[in-house]
Amino acid sequence: MILFPAIDIRNGKCVRLTEGRFDKETIFADNPLDMAIRWVNEGAEYLHLVDLDGALAGKPVNLSVIADITKSVRIPVQLGGGIRNLDTIAQFLEVGVARVILGSVAVKQPELVAAACEKYGDRIVVGIDARAGVVAVDGWGIAGGIGAEELAEKMAGVGVARIIYTDISRDGTLSGVNISATAAVAKASGIPVIASGGVRDLSDIEAIKKAASDGIEGVIVGKAIYTGSLNLADALCLLRGE
Repeated sequence: MILFPAIDIRNGKCVRLTEGRFDKETIFADNPLDMAIRWVNEGAEYLHLVDLDGALAGKPVNLSVIADITKSVRIPVQLGGGIRNLDTIAQFLEVGVARVILGSVAVKQPELVAAACEKYGDRIVVGIDARAGVVAVDGWGIAGGIGAEELAEKMAGVGVARIIYTDISRDGTLSGVNISATAAVAKASGIPVIASGGVRDLSDIEAIKKAASDGIEGVIVGKAIYTGSLNLADALCLLRGE
């Protein structure tokens, strides 16, 4: 079970959104690299980065910031946000990103996901972001017209090795992670799923740990560790059984 501290980058700063809304933004650090180093020093084994500007623009916007992080930390990094073609995938992998997360293209261009998986194997992850079980695309602003479980099954069929499932309605709200929906996506796809959205405190981490047998292999934590409702070191100890 891997815990991924999230670093969401907008206008070069480390921010958190509430329910994916860009008009509900809180800035937590002027320099995302400082946050990356902090989480590494507190024991993180993997980082989750999001280029929020890229998600809106449909192309990389914060590449230099991301490259600074990959060069400066000793742990792997996964990245999502506006990755819409094979050239962009290659660009991020070349600057040291370990895994690339594809979101909107999973709905709009499943053939691109298949090609990426064929070329890069398990370095490709699909992010399924949903409201009330319906997938959202283009920076979470538009309904994608497909259910999360249906898309998960489809992505497994084209060779995707793992999925990140985000319940948008809980993201940034500290209202608790949606374990049942995450487990349903894992069951539908038959591949490991990482939970995202709503983590509040250690009770969520404990519940996620218990759901490992349902196919949940990790959890992304954002606002909780920034506001202090969850201590990263304590969460890591719980997952390790210490």
